[in-house]
Amino acid sequence: MEMLDNSITWFEIPVTDFDRAKKFYMAIYDYEMPETMVGPVRMGFFQYEQKEHRVGGAIVAGTGRAPALDGTLPYLNGGVDLTIVLNRVEKAGGKVTQPKTFIGDSLGYIAHFIDTEGNKIALHSRK
Repeated sequence: MEMLDNSITWFEIPVTDFDRAKKFYMAIYDYEMPETMVGPVRMGFFQYEQKEHRVGGAIVAGTGRAPALDGTLPYLNGGVDLTIVLNRVEKAGGKVTQPKTFIGDSLGYIAHFIDTEGNKIALHSRK
């Protein structure tokens, strides 16, 4: 088997109320979220460096997509220090379910929250 550059190449977070979810993620990341339609699916894109095999993702609304508390847990990049993003979660309508937690010297920190759509999401940062 070949060694892969990344175990994930793209992710999608399902949403039921696209405008509410877009507003939430723009608030916690403090940036404009570009969006487009891909067939019948409305997509809002997280900002990321698109060169050198970086991983990106989107919020998505459309048939066959449903938010969930259980199942796959995506870890979003919390930037240099995830505290900045995490501190915006509840003000934007989400709920912090695990505060910033140290997981090891070489691994950094994680936190969990529930977004406005009912998805369990995690953050990761080195500090």
